[in-house]
Amino acid sequence: MKPKSSIKLKRALAGLCVLAASGMAHAQDAALDLSMPTESKASHSFILAANDAPANLPASVTSSSPKAEFEPSFFTADNLHQYMGFATLALVAGAALSAPGEGCEGAACATAPKQPRQTNGTHAQLAKAAAAMAAFTVTDGLLTYWKDFHMEDGFSDPDNLHVMLGTVGAAMMMYAVNKSANSKTPVSHAGIAELGGVAMAVAVKLTW
Repeated sequence: MKPKSSIKLKRALAGLCVLAASGMAHAQDAALDLSMPTESKASHSFILAANDAPANLPASVTSSSPKAEFEPSFFTADNLHQYMGFATLALVAGAALSAPGEGCEGAACATAPKQPRQTNGTHAQLAKAAAAMAAFTVTDGLLTYWKDFHMEDGFSDPDNLHVMLGTVGAAMMMYAVNKSANSKTPVSHAGIAELGGVAMAVAVKLTW
């Protein structure tokens, strides 16, 4: 039989070997654990670098050119109708300011001298032009904006009032001009013409 001391020595050596082997395995695991954060940082840096925008791209690629601002057309159907309305009011004002002083209104015309009067002067021409422009303006408005006229909206609707006042005003002006142009003597017409001009002005004001 082998001595007990030899057996104890072998057991001690075997235990040391086991401890050394376990220590080496632990050291290898630790080395692997230490390398993982390094690899993670490297991959993270690579991702960040891949997502960065290139610094040397041309300006046409990195920045979009500003869009030109929209500019509405100066001449449209709405503008045309508006300009015709203003022109009508200007002609009405011109006709009123150029009216001769020998005119008469109402009952005063019955006693006024039946002397011939001029029917082709400045006042008459401006009045005829105002009536004609009023007729053109109303016709243009009815053709262009008839879809905006709805009686179910009531008389207080601005679009309905615009149409009605404009039409009535133009009709009154044309009646007054026609009445005056067909009379060789003084005849009452200024009041109805001025009332028609006021109706046209209110119609224009309601919209513009």
